Amino acid sequence: MHVMEQGSVQEHGRSRKLSKIWVINERVRVGLAEALSTYVMMVFGLGSVAQVVTGRGAFGEYLSVNLGFGLGVAMGVHIGGRVSGAHMNAAVSFSMCLFGRLGWRMLPVYILCQLIGSFLAAGTIYSLYYDAIYHYCGGNLTVSGPKATAGIFATYPAPYLSLHAGFLDQVIGTAMLLLCLMALSDQRNQPAPSGGEPITVGLLVLLIGVSLGSNSGYAINPSRDLGPRIFTAIAGWGPEVFRAGNGWWWVPVLAPMVGGVTGASIYKVFVELHHPSPCEHRREIEDEAAPLDMQKNLSPEVCV
Repeated sequence: MHVMEQGSVQEHGRSRKLSKIWVINERVRVGLAEALSTYVMMVFGLGSVAQVVTGRGAFGEYLSVNLGFGLGVAMGVHIGGRVSGAHMNAAVSFSMCLFGRLGWRMLPVYILCQLIGSFLAAGTIYSLYYDAIYHYCGGNLTVSGPKATAGIFATYPAPYLSLHAGFLDQVIGTAMLLLCLMALSDQRNQPAPSGGEPITVGLLVLLIGVSLGSNSGYAINPSRDLGPRIFTAIAGWGPEVFRAGNGWWWVPVLAPMVGGVTGASIYKVFVELHHPSPCEHRREIEDEAAPLDMQKNLSPEVCV
């Protein structure tokens, strides 16, 4: 009896160890995919900005930036979509946690890996365009002015934009992002076609850029903005990256969080909560498919 109890305790201990190892491995697997997805998205996005700025318009224009970020998002979803969901955006991860689609314990993993991915992407673009940046600005790394280059990496408000208007700008932009993402993933509505999710999400980001981007560069993503901003502070632009725009830096960090929850809530209240139950939906399909004379004889079913 004692031997059996001891064996049971040992087996339980092994199960707990295996469970802990599985949890650690799962976090590593998801975190690596999320970091790489974010890195790829940001390399293409920041690279498109660097090319436009340092090329003085010879190698693209504002639409090039929108296309760079939109297609970069699509590639990021291809890389991590089936592993981490390829959020690539702290506001998306936070909203998914709030609506029960992601465990809260995973939120720090997602945000940390997104920040690492965006920080490394900023370093990659800085290295790749180092000579072009210094040639463009004459070696004077500035945040504002006619030869400013900090905007290659992080977003800054237009001169006319106040902080409260910029906050609203980011709330609305991110709300539209999450509202549409909720719709694209709603299997009981009109979701993105299977296999077409990456390009559909990329087109959504492109749409936001060409319609809501001119005020402040449509960050709509704390991870996209904060990681590169920290990089520029270290790489030579200094603390001015946090002071510029009347201390703008916190707006693209906090406002997208508010906007993400707002947009997801709007979709849930206006659409998702009003879907018929699976039983009702099935009955409607059966009724529509049945011949007219048979429908008269159909008895109501009880769906358990």
